Amino acid sequence: MSITYSPEELENLVVEVLSQAEDNVVPIVQLGHPVLRQPAASYTGQLPKELLDELLAVMRHTMYDAPGVGLAAPQIGIPLKIAVLEDLYNLPEDMAAEREREPLEYFEIFNPSYEARGARTAEFYEGCLSFDGFQAVVTRPADIRANYEDRDGKQVVRDFSGWQARIVQHETDHLYGTVYIDKAATRSLINETELWRHQGLSVASARETLGF
Repeated sequence: MSITYSPEELENLVVEVLSQAEDNVVPIVQLGHPVLRQPAASYTGQLPKELLDELLAVMRHTMYDAPGVGLAAPQIGIPLKIAVLEDLYNLPEDMAAEREREPLEYFEIFNPSYEARGARTAEFYEGCLSFDGFQAVVTRPADIRANYEDRDGKQVVRDFSGWQARIVQHETDHLYGTVYIDKAATRSLINETELWRHQGLSVASARETLGF
C-alpha cells in the first residue's frame, strides 16, 4: 500500500536522513523496514534544488561505500522514485563475458519504468545492499527499454542489455516495493560465507548442489 506524503513531510524526512551522514555516507536500511515494501512516491519536484543535489551526492557516496552498483532512495529510508547507478568494477574476463557485463557510467533515474525487448532472458546470482550477506538466482529479461527522467526532468528512453539491464531492473523494482528475493528461485539462496562452494557463482553448480 502506498503512503501519501506532503512535500513538506518529504523535505523534512530527507533533511533528517541526511543529518545522519558521515563523510557523505548514510545507513542502508535492511529487509523488514516498511519503506522497502511500499511503492515510492513519484518525484515531482518536492525538494529544493540544493537539497536534491545533496541527496544525490549522498546516495552516490553511500553506493560507493557499500560497495554496490546501484542504490534506490527507499534503501536509505526515503520513499521517492529516485535511484543512482554505476558499474565500473573489474571482473575476470570470462565472468564478465558470461554476464554480458559492460561498464556502466554513473547516471540517475527518476520515476523509471521498463519493459522487455524480445523474449531473451538470463539467470544469474543477484544480491542486494538491503538484504546484506545473501544472494539468489533471479531470471530477468536480458534486453529492456527503460523510460525515466533525469534530475532536470528531461524524459529519457534508453535501451539496456546484459548486466546493465539487470541493474536497471533491480533498482527500478525497489521503487515499486519489490526486492530481488521476490523474483528469485528461493532454494538458490546462499549466504556469502558459502560462496566458495559455487565456483564463480555458477548457476549450474548451485542448481546441482541445492536442487532448484
